[in-house]
Amino acid sequence: MFIYNLKINSNFILKLFLTILLVTVLFIIGISIFKLINGSSSTINNSNVYNLTPNNYTNVLKAVHNDLNTYIGQQIKFSGYVYRVYDFDDTQFVLARNMIISSDFQTLVVGFLCHYDSASLYEDNTWVNITRNYN
Repeated sequence: MFIYNLKINSNFILKLFLTILLVTVLFIIGISIFKLINGSSSTINNSNVYNLTPNNYTNVLKAVHNDLNTYIGQQIKFSGYVYRVYDFDDTQFVLARNMIISSDFQTLVVGFLCHYDSASLYEDNTWVNITRNYN
């Protein structure tokens, strides 16, 4: 027959639990801050050509829409398809992408309005790559 005598130190267990909880919370906060800082690269760099990708397209579109003056003079490279509406003239088109706006995959056309003297050369729904300097 074996008899075990265990002495439980409640102060030690409480301190251990609180330490583990604090380390976990700090770890989660650290990851969140890293993702915020890393995700904030959706604004346009002042030093070189900024490339829009499918991953950052809507973030940059929103940033430019909210504060267009910040992006004047910046060079940007992006791709999309030519989209026109009935009231555009021959030099205008939207370089568009489809953005999913709901869980049932409803989409909305979003993009940048482009003015180009030879825009009529591009047919609707043609995918193009553009490098543009905003002036």
